[in-house]
Amino acid sequence: MPSDDPHLETVHLLRAATVELGLHSARFAQHNGMHPTDVRALIVLMDARRAGEETTTGRLGAALGLNSAGTTALVDRLERAGHARRVRGAADRRRVVVEVDERAVELGQAFFGPLIARVAGLLEEYDERERAAIHGFLEGVRRAAAEAG
Repeated sequence: MPSDDPHLETVHLLRAATVELGLHSARFAQHNGMHPTDVRALIVLMDARRAGEETTTGRLGAALGLNSAGTTALVDRLERAGHARRVRGAADRRRVVVEVDERAVELGQAFFGPLIARVAGLLEEYDERERAAIHGFLEGVRRAAAEAG
């Protein structure tokens, strides 16, 4: 039964895009013998690196909704696979932080790079004002989803 709310079409399209992105991520995980949580962890670590932030195991676990034991198992798995490493913090050498390994970044770029380039190319079709609106909308969706959890 069609809805009278014209905004629901956009919500449904966003949901469909999210499903497709999730399937793409799952293919990457399967192709590389990883658990989907491993992929999400690498994304958290790469985002932190891009922002110039250090990620402790506690922060990583919180970002993924994992308890301490689950986070330790995850980091151990990523280390064994050569995707991440534990190192001493730059500002506080007593602190242990988790870093993504360059090999994992390269692996991700090889798989996700074409999709990222294609999506970035789509943005070229919009002017600066429209891109700002798209950015604002997606940031609002991200916040709403975070607050709903």
